[in-house]
Amino acid sequence: MAYIQVVLLLSLLLALTSCFLTFAADPASLQDFCVADSNNQVKLNGFACKNPAWVQANDFSFSGLHNPGNTGNPFGSAITPVTVAQIPALNTLGISMVRIDYAPWGVVVPHYHPRATEIITVIEGSLEVGFVTSNPDNRLISKTLQKGDVFVFPVGLVHYQRNIGHMNAVTISGLNSQNPGVITIGNAVFGSKPDISTDILAKAFQVDKNIVQQIQGKF
Repeated sequence: MAYIQVVLLLSLLLALTSCFLTFAADPASLQDFCVADSNNQVKLNGFACKNPAWVQANDFSFSGLHNPGNTGNPFGSAITPVTVAQIPALNTLGISMVRIDYAPWGVVVPHYHPRATEIITVIEGSLEVGFVTSNPDNRLISKTLQKGDVFVFPVGLVHYQRNIGHMNAVTISGLNSQNPGVITIGNAVFGSKPDISTDILAKAFQVDKNIVQQIQGKF
């Protein structure tokens, strides 16, 4: 009897684990592929499928990831995404990637992905990377990466990257969502439309309302 109870308990734990893994990323595809039909007006959690008879090789392809992005901006970085918006065949496959170029001392400012974990590989250069754990600890976990190094940013945690070298840097990231989304902290807090009340932000950051207004003016 005890043996049977142990087996049942293990089976239950396995079933629960499978459920959690199922909902941890994008839903699994139920057919060979479901190429996104951007012209379909049906609203889904994802995109409606294009008729398989109309699918072409270009639906599975993206060109140009070898080209450096333009880092001539205040952040000194350029992001080239490869998501379902660029490759329609990524629809329902739960995966995407991104190339990021960094000028010397360029940064990817603090942000997070609401729907994906990110694994980043340094192709060229040296980077400082880090993420912050959730409340109440808010612990910064950071590391300096060199060419060939890999680092993981867990889903939903605020993270950043900075080129700490005097040469350009390049990274490639993989994300476990066809549409990982990105929420940049500064834009979300100070650049919302309409604005978050200056009273709320002044209390949140313990500063004068005039300072909040000055920062909001930059977004």
